[in-house]
Amino acid sequence: MSSADGPVGPVRNLGKVMQPDKQPLSITIDETVPTAARMYDYYLGGKDNFAADRAAVAELDQVVPSTRALAVNNRRFLQRAVRVLAEEHGIKQFLDHGSGLPTQDNVHQVAQRTHEDARVVYVDNDPVVLAHGRALLVEDERTTVIQADLRDTDTIFSHPDTQRLIDFSQPVAVLFNSVFHCIPDSETDGPSAVVHRVTERLVPGSYLVMCQLVSEDPRIRESVTKFMDQVTQGHWGRVRQEKDVAEWFEGMDILEPGLVEVSTWRPDGNDAPQQLTSEWIEFGGIARLR
Repeated sequence: MSSADGPVGPVRNLGKVMQPDKQPLSITIDETVPTAARMYDYYLGGKDNFAADRAAVAELDQVVPSTRALAVNNRRFLQRAVRVLAEEHGIKQFLDHGSGLPTQDNVHQVAQRTHEDARVVYVDNDPVVLAHGRALLVEDERTTVIQADLRDTDTIFSHPDTQRLIDFSQPVAVLFNSVFHCIPDSETDGPSAVVHRVTERLVPGSYLVMCQLVSEDPRIRESVTKFMDQVTQGHWGRVRQEKDVAEWFEGMDILEPGLVEVSTWRPDGNDAPQQLTSEWIEFGGIARLR
């Protein structure tokens, strides 16, 4: 959906979505406030973004000009990760937190090339993602999208669609691909706490895919964090360091080649664009639960 599509006006109300034992989540779309999901969509060449998202991207590019290549590299990492988990480790169940807008070669499409019966639950709190995801998946009974905050593990795991598609007595691949920078630090709801809650519910042999935007330059971390927090009106966490990401993987068996800049994670010959600079990178990897 571009800003020219649909009803005229900056705000659209698509109703409400009920969560089990929760207050309803509004799915009103405010076109004037950028979101990370729609900015990411624009970087990937998508059309499901608004003028405010494109303006935010243009401003961000002035600070970190490598971001478009970084976004493409990150998407290709996700595709490789899903393919490796499906082909080499036999994973048929995927729970994708902060999935973003549908684009080419989505998780379910990659997984179902290897396992026709692979099942995928997408989770996002952006109402545009919800609307477009449901339209895309209307004819696929093995895939669904639910609206929830990625920190709300209880709602996500107990959601009727999750329970319908995911058998938690069997290994599951849980994806946190380029999303943890969207949530702030918190002892109860920060990335480490979310990872702990999720892994408690998974059987050994399950996998976690995790990466986020990092920089070892404190000026970049501060300026980009401040910018994104302002333009998204508080829907942001922070740019972190590599050591922060490494903490999330403690106690797990990390697959080769370890925790790396994601374009170097098992490259497959599908050449990705080179970043113009290295002021920030996507950093992470995949781990197996013991």
